[in-house]
Amino acid sequence: MEKSLVIGLKCVVCEASLETSGDDAQQQIWMTCEQCADGEAVLDIHYDLSAVRAAWDKNPLTKRPRNHWRYEELLPLAPDAVPHHWQVGWTPVVDSPRMAQSIGVKQLVLKDEGRNPSASFKDRASSVGVAHALQVGAKTIACASTGNAATSLACHAALAGLPAKIFVPHTAPEPKLAQLLVYGATVYSVEGTYDEAYHLCSAACAEFGWYNRNCAINPVLVEGKKTGGLEIAEQSLDVGGVPDWVAVSVGDGCTIAGIWKGMVEMRELGVIDRLPRLLGVQAAGVAPIKEALVTGKLPPLGNGTTMADSIDVQAPRNWRKAVRAIRDSEGVIVTVSDEEIIDAMRLGGRYGIFAEPAAAAALAGVVSARKEETIVADDRVLTMITGSGLKDTRSAIRAGGEPTSVAPDLEAIARAEQDSGDKKHAS
Repeated sequence: MEKSLVIGLKCVVCEASLETSGDDAQQQIWMTCEQCADGEAVLDIHYDLSAVRAAWDKNPLTKRPRNHWRYEELLPLAPDAVPHHWQVGWTPVVDSPRMAQSIGVKQLVLKDEGRNPSASFKDRASSVGVAHALQVGAKTIACASTGNAATSLACHAALAGLPAKIFVPHTAPEPKLAQLLVYGATVYSVEGTYDEAYHLCSAACAEFGWYNRNCAINPVLVEGKKTGGLEIAEQSLDVGGVPDWVAVSVGDGCTIAGIWKGMVEMRELGVIDRLPRLLGVQAAGVAPIKEALVTGKLPPLGNGTTMADSIDVQAPRNWRKAVRAIRDSEGVIVTVSDEEIIDAMRLGGRYGIFAEPAAAAALAGVVSARKEETIVADDRVLTMITGSGLKDTRSAIRAGGEPTSVAPDLEAIARAEQDSGDKKHAS
């Protein structure tokens, strides 16, 4: 491959098309649609799939390194801008028959994104964004985030030697702040909400000429998230085939839209022969996309909150892509309470999966959808675990409970074991 295989972009609001050659694609920075009255109308990137297919025939996926750069023809990057040595993606899919039995489904597969470099799904987007920033000659990169996008950006900017400016709400969990600071990013803790941090970041990018990593307006980043869907399609062939459902927690809408796009492209390329339904999951207190799925527009700005900081987004800017993806898949959105999220963190842990609250929300959604019989007993479900529980240790301790304090002798252990047995018997 000598150049990017991007052939054009399309506005998700007015559907205006922007044609581009491979050479242009290597140097251009795309943001929102300039022809659309909606100042936040996002663009969708399209590829020459015939050329992709030809490249894959010449160099099959089976012979490529197991990271997300294996899909380089489906990324908006020039070949020499692809940092193959950055180990991102190809996260494991874990078949969990015992958890499937507990929930009451035929199969439950978990894709553990906590295995990425900064322990989050957001590494997919940030790695592609940083590579693109280097390709276009950016000197500084910035983003606003509730935490995970920020830490992933700081990680990959550090790998690239690119200064990073990070805007987070003051409520961001301490472990995520610790990652940011250790990676050497400049961190602005904004005394306000995520939405206020986002607007401040956008204004700073415009003022100082920083590369804007925010998925809400930069379509390149969604292409990184798309690799999650590309992998699901490819890896599902090893665990029984394409699942009936893919469950994804939803905040800004970028993740679920990107995953869907990846799976659609894999069907068009002949890797899979059918598509799953999407189960979007939002927190009960912060569920604007669930309402937009019904009404076709965002509700007025709410004031609810959730412990799942990564999906605590009252004004999602990629909601149109998310709604389109869910509708196209004949999927649904369910909401879960914070207590259900805590229960799901505990459930995942009992079966070997350590998830932060937003990641556990997807699992909580599967449990809820099964109870409501949206998901039925014969269904096969893949759940995205988008981040490690180490991202929010306070919530993890809340889910796990306190340790048992004992004196340093065997009699204390025997008493503790007896007490534990009595409690289990009583319950």
